[in-house]
Amino acid sequence: MFCTMNETIKQLRISRGYNQVEFARILGVTKQCVSNWENDNVIPSIEMLVKIADVFHVTTDYILGRSDTTSIDVAGLTNEQISHVSLIIDDLKKLSKK
Repeated sequence: MFCTMNETIKQLRISRGYNQVEFARILGVTKQCVSNWENDNVIPSIEMLVKIADVFHVTTDYILGRSDTTSIDVAGLTNEQISHVSLIIDDLKKLSKK
């Protein structure tokens, strides 16, 4: 499903449970700045786009709608833990197809 950049930023923010104030604080900007991005009034700078991608552990291409691939950072997990995460992901994919 294709989303515009403003919709993607909003969906990522909501999926993490951040309100606009919390998200703005994380990025070091104002709530109004976040609101402007989400309402498609202003686009984030390249530097801010990179910060947003880093916060959500996605690529800038994902935010820009050029890719639908996301990743999960499993650094620091054991192979057994990574295997458990993979199984959970597989189960969730099966549930979403029903």
